[in-house]
Amino acid sequence: MSESAKLTLRARKFARTRLSLAAATTRHLESAPLDALSVKSLCEQVQISEATFFNYFPRKDDLVAYLDKLWSLELNWYGEQAAQQQHGLAVIEALFRYTAIQIQKKPGLMAEIIAYEARDRAHAPRPEITEAERVLAFPELKGIDASTHNSLETLFKTSLQQAMQHNELPENTLIPAAMVGLVSIFYGVPLAIQHSNPASIGAMYRQQLELLWAGLRTAAVK
Repeated sequence: MSESAKLTLRARKFARTRLSLAAATTRHLESAPLDALSVKSLCEQVQISEATFFNYFPRKDDLVAYLDKLWSLELNWYGEQAAQQQHGLAVIEALFRYTAIQIQKKPGLMAEIIAYEARDRAHAPRPEITEAERVLAFPELKGIDASTHNSLETLFKTSLQQAMQHNELPENTLIPAAMVGLVSIFYGVPLAIQHSNPASIGAMYRQQLELLWAGLRTAAVK
């Protein structure tokens, strides 16, 4: 029996509605910002009432938080797969390669996520992703229904610690400095060049990571 067949009708209906709203929002973001999307228009596309929409998302901004959570869940799954075959810096580099590919596919989504992160001073909790949503959103990703959901920072920190253990980075590497560098590259590169040349994001990620590794090694020696 498939994973989706085990889900209740109610769970599948809830998941499909939220995912349909997310998909319609993603399509809109490829040509215009979230501010230009009305709840009424979105509900017409998904064929639900505005009252029903607010049962799923109390605020329109929650749609971006939800898309961010879906995207980070998928990123985490790829990180877990990479960690089964590699360790340390190779896992971080694999995460950046995957991210570059996704940004090229959905540049508008990444831009809105960056804007949302910048506005979210209170670090509001992201919507929870149900088992049904995981299975229906990512049917090709085996085991994602049971995948742990670590933050991007947790993935980076774990991989940096492994890199130090395997002598890829000096044992006195400053983890906080490395984390600031990684997060800056992760969000900064797309912000700087995605509208002018999104196809170059992967190459720029590689270049910036090489500079960061070299800088960390030099700083640790000093």
